[in-house]
Amino acid sequence: MIGNLSVGFISGEPKKPTVTGGTLSSDSTYFYRAFTSTSNLVVSGGTLIADVLVIAGGASGGSLVGGGGGAGGVSEHLNRTITAGSITCTVGGGGATATNARGNNGVNSSFDTITSNGGGGGGAYNGNAGKNGGSGGGGDYNSAGGSATQGNTGGATGYGNAGGSGPGNKGFAAAGGGGSGAAGQSVTVTDTPGNGGAGKNTWSSWLSATSLGVSGFIAGGGGGAADSVGGSAGSGGASAGAFGFNNATAATVNTGSGGGGSRESGTVSGAGASGLIIVRYLKTAV
Repeated sequence: MIGNLSVGFISGEPKKPTVTGGTLSSDSTYFYRAFTSTSNLVVSGGTLIADVLVIAGGASGGSLVGGGGGAGGVSEHLNRTITAGSITCTVGGGGATATNARGNNGVNSSFDTITSNGGGGGGAYNGNAGKNGGSGGGGDYNSAGGSATQGNTGGATGYGNAGGSGPGNKGFAAAGGGGSGAAGQSVTVTDTPGNGGAGKNTWSSWLSATSLGVSGFIAGGGGGAADSVGGSAGSGGASAGAFGFNNATAATVNTGSGGGGSRESGTVSGAGASGLIIVRYLKTAV
């Protein structure tokens, strides 16, 4: 003791919080807590100022001239004040595969008052439009793409884009699903499907530190299906559209990306990817 003060404690100095939950990683400046399935972030002993990224589950593509699945909505809140307590980090699943039907929407992800909307399923034959979602699903050869429903929520800025459309006069080729960074591509050339919309690489440093995402991108849209070639996957872990009697593959887990569409009757579309939540805070904050 020195006078009435304990060594190492300065009267009036803010108490730093203790933080637990998720998978911990770091770089030279920040700690990151990544949630790849639903669990809790726990803050105790003080208030935490953090950056929060919330990505919903991506949708599956449609089957039978299927459009690509839309990416899950993305929400970002910088410098969010998190008071002591436990916050449920709900990570949405990806949309399940479809056969001879429109794709299935992804599931919402949420963090406190922030909600990111699941991606919209891809459209399917005939005239079944892409579904609305965080990013919209691509239309079949003869229908509109789904609208993007992701807006700002709970203080966070939201990102999502519409799916592409099929004009009905360009053969049996479907459109791409929307991505967090760009809209899905519409069908503009006969028998040539639309590509999935690009994901975003705004958070590449977060993804690098946590070993998540694909080449620094997340939440891309799935490619549309056609007879002899599939639409390309949007950057960020989406899957390409299938062609002929092939099944589409699933999008990469925990990227919020959309699955590709499939072309022929009885084929299976690509499943959407599960979502992700990352909480980032300065090392000096704890």
